[in-house]
Amino acid sequence: MNEIEPRVQSVRPDTAVDTLQRLPYFIGISGQTVHAAGLSMHLVVIPPGARSEPHLHVGYETGIYVLEGEVLTRWGPALEHEVVSKAGEFLFVPPGVPHEAINLSASQPARAVVARNDPAEQDKVQPFVRHPDSPFVQAAGESK
Repeated sequence: MNEIEPRVQSVRPDTAVDTLQRLPYFIGISGQTVHAAGLSMHLVVIPPGARSEPHLHVGYETGIYVLEGEVLTRWGPALEHEVVSKAGEFLFVPPGVPHEAINLSASQPARAVVARNDPAEQDKVQPFVRHPDSPFVQAAGESK
């Protein structure tokens, strides 16, 4: 068995990766980068006027700290609730709650640090789509 000895590590995320949310993520701490067992932390950049795809996180909590900008988060079974997060504020997203993030600026990107109590970067993100006959959101591939 090849065990990795625990060590303190620095990570500089310099390349954006595509995500299921359709936002550029800069992967920082994760199971893949530093062999984290219960945590991941990334930088997300929401381009001016852009929004994430509606999605949910399966089985893990997410904490977000907004570094720059103002982000509208719509959440709930029909994305019927809204909260605005500004630079210097935290946002908590419970497991399984459908949501989408929208940069309220048409000219400046929004930046935030995203932390999860799971070491995987994208493995447990589930896309959501609106059912054509309903205001409610459902998991991709599900039928009513």
